[in-house]
Amino acid sequence: MVFGLFVSHSQNKQLLYNWEATQQSLMLNPGSIVSYDSHIGIPFLSQAHTNLGSSELTVSDVFADDGVPINTKIEQMILNLSSRDFFTATQQLEILSIGYKTRYGTYISFGMYQELDVIVYFPKDLAILAREGNRDYIGYPFNFDNISFRGDLLTVFHLGFNEKISNKLTAGIRFKLYSSMLNITSTRNTGTLTTTRTNDTPNIYQHTISDLDVAIKTSGYTGIREIDDDKKAFRNLVGRAYFGGNLGLGIDLGGTYEFSKDFRATASLLDLGAIFHSQRTEITSARGDYTFDGVELVFPDVESGDVTIPAFDNFEEEFKKAIPIDTSSGSYSQWRPAKFNAGLHYNFGLRLGSKDECDCLVTTKNNRRRSQIGAQYYTIFRPKGPQMAGTVYYNRNFNKDFSVKTTYTVDSFSATNIGLGFAANIGEVNFFLALDNLLDLANLANANSVSLQLGFNYIVGKE
Repeated sequence: MVFGLFVSHSQNKQLLYNWEATQQSLMLNPGSIVSYDSHIGIPFLSQAHTNLGSSELTVSDVFADDGVPINTKIEQMILNLSSRDFFTATQQLEILSIGYKTRYGTYISFGMYQELDVIVYFPKDLAILAREGNRDYIGYPFNFDNISFRGDLLTVFHLGFNEKISNKLTAGIRFKLYSSMLNITSTRNTGTLTTTRTNDTPNIYQHTISDLDVAIKTSGYTGIREIDDDKKAFRNLVGRAYFGGNLGLGIDLGGTYEFSKDFRATASLLDLGAIFHSQRTEITSARGDYTFDGVELVFPDVESGDVTIPAFDNFEEEFKKAIPIDTSSGSYSQWRPAKFNAGLHYNFGLRLGSKDECDCLVTTKNNRRRSQIGAQYYTIFRPKGPQMAGTVYYNRNFNKDFSVKTTYTVDSFSATNIGLGFAANIGEVNFFLALDNLLDLANLANANSVSLQLGFNYIVGKE
């Protein structure tokens, strides 16, 4: 039985990666070293993971009671943020998790989990246009490529194989079947809106929309939108979790190479795959070019005040003709946000079970050292480019039943992320607790992120 609760600031779980004291490391690297014979997770309790994060903004930046008007803070926020700053929300709930080692040494694991993944990039140009208008931005092209967001709600069915290929190499692969319940995405948009001065137009300003190509794609939403009853809508949504939605395929790859018993390299590539959306889809798009020169006011009778605007009568029709807004139910495909991990790890000190410097009385099967240092690189591939993180860590095994790990991480959220975790075996029960961003715990409102990881594991056949 495996029980765990995770609250994390990002999908990077650097405290769990290559930490053999926890079973969850196998999900981060299907080719990690497995030092137990089997595990069974309690349905819906073996892992719950949720996080919220902002690359630049904190709660106190906007809502702190410091005497500064909130409108001033919003204006400052718009100036400080860039179109590459983002807001994320991810959540995972493990529904089923089972694993066992065959008599041939292959460790087979399978299960199912539900996942929510949302990322929204800050649309800086459109925020400036909405907040300040274009009076002070004559000649500046407001870019529609600032519109970039994506949200996925899906379930994942997986089957993994882990095997020691040789004395030095352990490799693993995990096959995944995705069942999408909801998706909304708008990425790779193009186009600009530019205002220029000219003496050849009725109001001396010319507004030009150039190369506009904006699309919002959804799947699953139309089916729920047509249901008035909330309970029926929820049941309809949950029904798609079990092969009732749009399907996709993916794989995880990973491996561990032991240069020696004390020096190893690890790497994994997760969620290399795509989802193919063809059911309950809706694609709304706008494409084209348009130039608006203003309207000419005509006063045929000044005394009566009659005013006609002949050009305005045709404005809406001309705009729709130049930039048509189409809605269709076509199909589309979408890559999953792939993740890559790599690490170097060095073990030193006495071996577990030894009583003196000669290591003569080692009794553990895996001959692990008491101390380990290492470095990890992590990246997740997002619509506007990869988001990366680097971690260095130290792990201390005080004995075969108690381990402490500390990390220092630099990522998109913070350059001062210090984490601490410990794991203990009490009989057959493994317990671990890990906490990130220790320096921000005194005032969470000033934190871009915070992470808590807690787990209880009953693992058969620990080495």
